[in-house]
Amino acid sequence: MTSSEIRQHFLDFFRSKGHLIVPSAPLVAKNDPTLMFNNSGMAQFKDFFLGNGTPPAKRVADTQKCLRVSGKHNDLEDVGFDTYHHTMFEMLGNWSFGDYFKKEAIAWAWELLTEVYRLPKDRLYVSVFQGDEKDNVPFDQEAWDLWKPIVGEDRIIRGNKKDNFWEMGETGPCGPCSEIHVDLRPQSEVDRRPGKELVNADHPQVVEIWNLVFMQFNRKADGSLEPLPSRHVDTGMGFERLCMAIQGKLSNYDTDVFTETIRVIEQLSGKTYTATQREYPDVAMRVIADHIRAVSFAIADGLVPSNAKAGYVIRRILRRAVRYGYSYLGFTEPFMTRLVPTLADQFKDVFPELKAQQDFVATVIREEEAAFLRTLENGLKLLDKITAELSQKTASVIDGETVFELNDTFGFPVDLTALIAREKGFTIDEAGYQKALQQQKERSRKDAASATGDWIEVTDIDRVEFLGYDQLEAEGRISKYRKVQNKQGTQYQIVLDRTPFYAESGGQIGDTGVLLVHLGDEEVLVRIADTRKENDLIIHISNDRELENVFDNHTSVTARVDADRREAIEDNHSATHLLHAALRQVLGTHVAQKGSYVGPDALRFDFSHFSKVTDAELAEVERIVNDKIRENIPLDERRNVPIDQAKGMGAMALFGEKYGDFVRVIVFDPAFSVELCGGTHVSATGQIGLFKLISEGSVSTGVRRVEAVTAEKALELLNEQQSTLDQLKELLKAPKDVVKAVQSLLDERTQLQKKIEALENEKVQQIREQLLGKIEQTNGHAVLVERVNVPSADSLKQLAYDLKAKVDHLALVLGADINGKPQLAVMLAEDLIQSRNLHAGNLVRELAKEIRGGGGGQPFFATAGGSDASGLDRALAKGRELLR
Repeated sequence: MTSSEIRQHFLDFFRSKGHLIVPSAPLVAKNDPTLMFNNSGMAQFKDFFLGNGTPPAKRVADTQKCLRVSGKHNDLEDVGFDTYHHTMFEMLGNWSFGDYFKKEAIAWAWELLTEVYRLPKDRLYVSVFQGDEKDNVPFDQEAWDLWKPIVGEDRIIRGNKKDNFWEMGETGPCGPCSEIHVDLRPQSEVDRRPGKELVNADHPQVVEIWNLVFMQFNRKADGSLEPLPSRHVDTGMGFERLCMAIQGKLSNYDTDVFTETIRVIEQLSGKTYTATQREYPDVAMRVIADHIRAVSFAIADGLVPSNAKAGYVIRRILRRAVRYGYSYLGFTEPFMTRLVPTLADQFKDVFPELKAQQDFVATVIREEEAAFLRTLENGLKLLDKITAELSQKTASVIDGETVFELNDTFGFPVDLTALIAREKGFTIDEAGYQKALQQQKERSRKDAASATGDWIEVTDIDRVEFLGYDQLEAEGRISKYRKVQNKQGTQYQIVLDRTPFYAESGGQIGDTGVLLVHLGDEEVLVRIADTRKENDLIIHISNDRELENVFDNHTSVTARVDADRREAIEDNHSATHLLHAALRQVLGTHVAQKGSYVGPDALRFDFSHFSKVTDAELAEVERIVNDKIRENIPLDERRNVPIDQAKGMGAMALFGEKYGDFVRVIVFDPAFSVELCGGTHVSATGQIGLFKLISEGSVSTGVRRVEAVTAEKALELLNEQQSTLDQLKELLKAPKDVVKAVQSLLDERTQLQKKIEALENEKVQQIREQLLGKIEQTNGHAVLVERVNVPSADSLKQLAYDLKAKVDHLALVLGADINGKPQLAVMLAEDLIQSRNLHAGNLVRELAKEIRGGGGGQPFFATAGGSDASGLDRALAKGRELLR
């Protein structure tokens, strides 16, 4: 079977067992503070396991894009060196939400593997959880009894907590599991040693392919376990490993999931992939073939490489691939971008988002590659300088702080530093590097430190009802709350059964307001500072103190949103929709939203575009938006629209967002703006009043950003600008033509600057003539060491060059106090550099110690600055002695 057929057989099999087939969630986890990326198939279903949401069906199956490069599940450094670890991978899964349990999950898994995929039964092994006394979880006798008649006792392995108790993270849903392993070794090896002995022993041909997790517990913040409201099944089968087993390969990379990409890498590099396990350039090709998938799909899901959080992880993956290509395949120009078309075609039927954005993804990758290749070049120059200085000191170890700085400041990978150092006969201080790295982690951990308590249940509810589209005040009950300790202090997070508060999502920030907790005839006012979304929960955040007793004893509340603030947010959100449509009209339909901020003060909109938006284009965009505001277009809000119908209306969906079967559509004129959106909006565009762009710039490769203000803020901005203009007119005595008056001043300034430069040059020439008479002859060389009075560092440099042009065999040290800042310049004749092995940069660094400064430069000329002008004479005296 081809990989496409293998995937389709899986989905068809579980469809026949009554499962709803759902699309993959994006790689980037949304509204889940415990995850940066979706690292497993169950991530998007976590709230269903916890009872916080209602699944679309009791039985579900899918193939989920996953990424494991951070946190507890981190396979990055294994990728390329073995045959079965990946950064991004597909997880085939079937799920039961309180429906079937172990019996059906085990029977169907065996049926699919042996009857549909026809894997040999005598090569399959299973494991069950042996129990754990600390967690008070017993041996999984039920799973053992179910497997025994299927595979026999000799093919069942008792697994410990590490292997057979699955947990998503430090907290959350978890439970015992049964893993299914396959032995792919040649028969001769199987005859010598049974596969049972190699299960979970990291053997590359005895691998786990399917994990059947039986979700029974919730891991609380204190480490204890509590039973889940219902028992669930969560299975995950590694698609790439399954393909390896079915296609009879010894490596995931030998399957058709990767072979076409590797073939293109071979063509581009001129090298041949031999499939040896740990040899270069094979390792490099596996790294690149894996990493291009992770990077491409992350960008297609709306993430761009950056220096923060998830964006930094993607940048790190990309740079790891570029570095391997540079070091082992000879790529000195961007090459990964040329793999994107192959990948887009391969996955167009299962993950069409990459094909839809192929050009954008390729361009982002190309620019990132080019930037990092320059970083590699600069890093090599830095390493040359570092090793040269160590050679002078007869040292052979690059200290850990320097290695860390190369990595942290300049983006130069530590393993590449070690590799190049070895080639030059040096080593790196690995322990020192790890110490510096750990110190940085500790700083980051302290910055991000927070302690989140477990949810305290107050009222049992089925779901949270959002009322904020229609009302700003509502009666409700407190469902649950928890206490959070972070660097801001103590916070309370509160969940209501029904609320008008909008939780931060889709760029729109969360509402603020108050909760009035009813205490008989009295009320306690709880201020809500923010509203966030965590999976399917709307969480109201309060910084008020000591609220436990209030929440525990009194659950009835009136929730009231800050109405003026919400109105300002709605102005900006609706303006963002008009802006998006106007940008597409002016710049082209390639424009797609890549991020946004919608608050009460301003709006920010990020979009795909590869050049600066001109002033004329911005003016046209602004004109279109204001025209639509003056048209006073009424809001056409359509709720619970079938997703296919919404797309048929031309509604724009955001890449990287997961939509359900029914969506909300916001329309401001069907011929102008139709978008899928969950945010709040004005009732008609005239409410926005006025729209004013205030900035345009680059966010990252291929992504531009515009900022704007509306309504009162736009009017305030125009009034401030008018006030500034009036003041300028008064100062310039130019009531009619301010531009002409300012231009006249600039012209006058230019003329005066030229006069000043001429006078300074004349002064420098006078000083030069005086200095020519002070030159001394020493051993056939002209020597000059003097303190001079010049107006600038440039003048000092020019003076040194003028003297060199006038005098042969000159060695000079000049010093100057320029507005309280000491400056030094050293000039050496070429014959001194060659015959005496002198270097102006080394000399000026030595002299700079006297002025508490530093500097450097070329062998024949160097400069230094400092902070202690009183040491200038000492520096010159030292210079005179050294030259003598």
